[in-house]
Amino acid sequence: MHETAEAGEQAVADRSHLPLERRIEAILMVADEPQGAVHLATSLRAPVTAVKAAIEALRADYDGEAVGDRAPGPERGFELREVGGGWRIYVREAYDADAADFVLTQTPTRLSQAALETLAVIAYKQPITRGAVAAIRAVNVDSVVRTLLGRGLVREAFADAETGAIHYETTELLLTQLGLNSLEELPPISPLLPDGEEETSL
Repeated sequence: MHETAEAGEQAVADRSHLPLERRIEAILMVADEPQGAVHLATSLRAPVTAVKAAIEALRADYDGEAVGDRAPGPERGFELREVGGGWRIYVREAYDADAADFVLTQTPTRLSQAALETLAVIAYKQPITRGAVAAIRAVNVDSVVRTLLGRGLVREAFADAETGAIHYETTELLLTQLGLNSLEELPPISPLLPDGEEETSL
C-alpha cells in the first residue's frame, strides 16, 4: 500500500512531459521578482542549458521573431526582460500608457488595513524590498504589494544588481492622494508610534 502511494505521488509530481517553455511561462506570469535560469532549472528539475534555450525561445516568440522551425508571429503586448540577473515579464513600453490608463480607471476601493500599513512602511523606508517590508511587518506582503502596484501608489524603483531583489518606492499619485507636494511633508513617524518605540522600528 505504501509503495503504491509513493508511486502515485511520483506520477503526479512528474510534469516533464509538459513543454518546458510553457512551464517557465507559467512561473514568470506569477513571479514578483526576476527569476534566474539556475533557479528556474532547480524548480523545474530541468537542465540549465535547456532552460536558457527555452527562455530565449520565449523572448523571441514574444518579440514576434522566428523560433526554430516556427514562422515569425505577432509582437506581443508584453515582453520578457532580463533584469538584475533574472527574467521577468513586463508590459511592452509601447503599451505602458494603455496599462496605466486601465489601472487608473478602475473603480476605486478603500485600501485594507494591511495595505495601508505596507504603504506606510514603503513611504517611510523607500526604496525598500518586499523582503524588508515583510520583515518589518512580520507577515507576507506579496499580494498587498501587488495591490499597491495595481493602484499606482507604488512602483519598482530598481533591482539589486547582485540579488535581483526589486526595491519599491511611492509614486506621485500617492502624494496627490495625500495632498502633499513632496515626501518631506510626510509627518514625523516617531510621535505616531507607541511609547518606547524608536522611529527605526518602522
